[in-house]
Amino acid sequence: MSTSTSIARINRLSPPERDRFYATFIPSVLLDQFHIDPVTYADAGGSRLLTVTAKTDGSVVEVDLRHAAGAIDPILYAQLTDTINGQILVMAYVVNDPASPRFETDRTSDGSRTHFGVLGRNLPAEEAARAAGLAPGQVRRGLRILPHSILAFEAFVSRLGRDLFFAEPLFYHNAVIFERYGFAYQQGRRWMESIDTRFRKDGDLLRRLDGSNVFRQPEASQTILGRSWAIHDGVLGEPFSGVHMYKMVGKQAGVSTFPDGAWTEEV
Repeated sequence: MSTSTSIARINRLSPPERDRFYATFIPSVLLDQFHIDPVTYADAGGSRLLTVTAKTDGSVVEVDLRHAAGAIDPILYAQLTDTINGQILVMAYVVNDPASPRFETDRTSDGSRTHFGVLGRNLPAEEAARAAGLAPGQVRRGLRILPHSILAFEAFVSRLGRDLFFAEPLFYHNAVIFERYGFAYQQGRRWMESIDTRFRKDGDLLRRLDGSNVFRQPEASQTILGRSWAIHDGVLGEPFSGVHMYKMVGKQAGVSTFPDGAWTEEV
């Protein structure tokens, strides 16, 4: 592999070589925890648990790792692409704890996919997920391996001959958590800062937390999780979109748009 390459170029490799390349951003702690062979990505019985989906003439890749053959959800799912400027963009990155309860937030009552709440919502499932401490978009709790994930992904990006990568947070909480792991904003920082102001004293978003449903309780303004659920419920009056972030390999940006925000209230 040359000193600078792309998703599109990796996709043109033979499937075994392509898969080995993409598998390098899977955190070793994840493989160890679920006893997955780091060479074959198979379980003890020989069942392959890693699926890489990519077209040889495309610039998008999906990486799906299960903890067991036939598992409902991946323990890691990532979708990457090249930007028009030739940078690496993380469009989705999900880690699930397969031992945790599952909430059907990804499907409506008739079985249609919600696509993270964009095309529909399953309100009873969302209420139950929120009560269990999950964030919008989650069907299960995570595995709390984000520091390991970022280090592994930075190593992958470096191997591509690059010193940064981009991400598009799907939800408010994603953006705030990314900040705390060293990401900066390419676009959306002022909007994020305005959201913080609007959730504080005399702010319009604080006034909209009127207790009309479980997602709009007044105390939601005080926590990352509370704000994210309120925003997911439409309290902004517009979708949470247009936020673009980036991470310099090995560097911390030191950005914080919710400096005193806890993940959730202490109980």
